[in-house]
Amino acid sequence: MTVRPDPEAFALDSFLDQQERKSLLRFVVCGSVDHGKSTLVGRLLYEAKLLFQDQLEALTGGAGGAQEEIDFSLLLDGLTAEREQKITIDVAYRFFTTDKRKFTVADAPGHEQYTRNMATGASTADLALILVNAAEGLTSQTRRHGLIVSTLGVRHLVVAVNKMDLVGWSQAAFARIEADFRAFAADLDVADIVFIPVAARGGDNVVNRSPHMAWYRGPTLLTHLEQADIAPHDEQPFRMPVQWVNRPNAEFRGYSGLITAGEVFSGMAVQIWPSGRLVRVDRIVTAAGDADLAVAGESVTLTFDQPVDASRGDVLAEAGAAPFVSDRLSARVVWMSEQPMEAGRRYLVKAATATAQATAGAELQVIDLDSRAAKPSERITNNEIGTCVLALDRLIPVDRYQANRATGGFIVLDPETYDTIGIGIVEAADAARPRAAMPAPWRQDVVKRLLARAGDSRLRSAAKALTWRIVASLAAFAILLALTGSISIAGSVALADIFGRTILYYLHERIWAKIAWGTQGTSPPATRSC
Repeated sequence: MTVRPDPEAFALDSFLDQQERKSLLRFVVCGSVDHGKSTLVGRLLYEAKLLFQDQLEALTGGAGGAQEEIDFSLLLDGLTAEREQKITIDVAYRFFTTDKRKFTVADAPGHEQYTRNMATGASTADLALILVNAAEGLTSQTRRHGLIVSTLGVRHLVVAVNKMDLVGWSQAAFARIEADFRAFAADLDVADIVFIPVAARGGDNVVNRSPHMAWYRGPTLLTHLEQADIAPHDEQPFRMPVQWVNRPNAEFRGYSGLITAGEVFSGMAVQIWPSGRLVRVDRIVTAAGDADLAVAGESVTLTFDQPVDASRGDVLAEAGAAPFVSDRLSARVVWMSEQPMEAGRRYLVKAATATAQATAGAELQVIDLDSRAAKPSERITNNEIGTCVLALDRLIPVDRYQANRATGGFIVLDPETYDTIGIGIVEAADAARPRAAMPAPWRQDVVKRLLARAGDSRLRSAAKALTWRIVASLAAFAILLALTGSISIAGSVALADIFGRTILYYLHERIWAKIAWGTQGTSPPATRSC
C-alpha cells in the first residue's frame, strides 16, 4: 500500500522551515510625545497587510468600513488610559513577518514620565527607530532617547522625520533636521544613521514611495528595515552565566544557563569566575539530548571532567579570555526613581545572574543632553543619565558593555522594596587596582600550563607515547648494533620495543590524566581586573 504525502502538512512544514531561516530584527520605536510613533507602527502593519481581519474591523468600525479615517495608534495603545489620553504609557510589543524578515517591534512611550518604560524597550533592541516631528524638530526628549539607546548599545539608528505634510513636504526642513541630529549624534557610539522622510497618517514612504517627495531617493521605511545589516562582525569569546546548579540525583551535577556569547564544545577548556578554576567540558546537555556543540542563544547544562564548587552568579568563560573580576565598577546609569541616586547610599546590583550589595561613590556626574558633557553632581535624579562608581561587597565577573551586553549590563534595585530603580552599563572595572592580586606572568604563561595540566587529549597522549618510544628505541637499536654487529637483530628488537611499549605508555598516560592527585595550579586565585 502506497502512502501519499499530505500536501497540506507538506506545505505547513515548508512554511515553518522558511520562517525558521529568516533573520530576526528587534527594533524599538521612540521619540518625543505626540510625534506619531504608534501611528507609524500601525500604518506600517496596515500597509504591509500584516493585520488580522478582526483588527481591521475594529479600526474601520466594522466589516463595512464605516469609519472614514483610521486611527492606527489604536493597534498598539492597548491600555484604556492610553486611548483616553492619546499617549503611549506602556511598551507595546508586536511580532510580524514579511517575505524577507521577521520583526519584533517595541513601541515605547514618548512622555518623559515613562522614560523607564522606553529604556526597557530599548534594552533588547538591535535597531532604534527615532521619530522627529518635522514641524517641531529635535526636542529634549528626542535627545534623551537618542542618548539612552546609544548608552544601551543600540548601534543602528533610523531617524524618521514624520508629519512631512505639515511642512509642505519641504526638502529644506528635512535637511535641517538631518543636520541637527547628525550634530547631536557626532560623538554617540553608533555604527550608522539613516534618515527617511515620512507621513505616517497618509502612509508616505512607510511601505510605498510617496508621490509628494520626489526629491527623496532613499529606501522606504519597510525596505530599509528588511535589509538593515545588524549582525555583529566580530567573534566573541564564550560566556555563560550560571543560573542554576542542576542536581536531579547524586550521580549528576550540571551547571545550567543561557550562552550569551561565543560557543562551547565537548572537551573545551573553560574557567569558572570569579574563582578562576579551570576545567574541561565533559557533556553538553540540551532539551533534545547531548550535543557536541552549543552556541550563543542556547540554554544548556554543562558537566565537567572533575568536581567543582560553582554556583548561581558565577560566569563560565573561555580559558584565556577572562572577564573582569572586580568589586568596583565604573558605570553609566539611567535613573528611574523619584528617589535620586546619591553618594553613600546602598543599593543592590544585579549583573547577569549575580547579585551584590553596592554603595554609590562620591564621583557622581550627570550628562547634559545638549552638550553630552558629564558634569559633577551631588545626585542623579529621575530620568537623568549619569556616571558613577559602585563599590560592591564581593567580587563579580563582568565585561565591558561594548564587548558583551549580557555580562556588561546591570540593573539597580532598591534593597528594601526590590523595585528596579536604575539600569546601567559597565564602562570599566576596578581601574584603580589592575589585576594586582595575581602575578603578571599568570595571564599568559600560566594559563598555557594550566591547560596542559587540566588533562591531555587522547591524541596528545598517543603522540607523546609514540615520540618518546621512538627516541628510546633508537637508543636501544644503537646499543644492540654495537653489541651484536647485526642490523637485522637490532632492528627487530627496536621495532618490537616501539609497538609494545608505545601501547603500554599510552595506557599509563590515560590513567594518570584522570587522576587529580599531586597536580598544582589548577585553581588560580581570584583576580581583580580593570
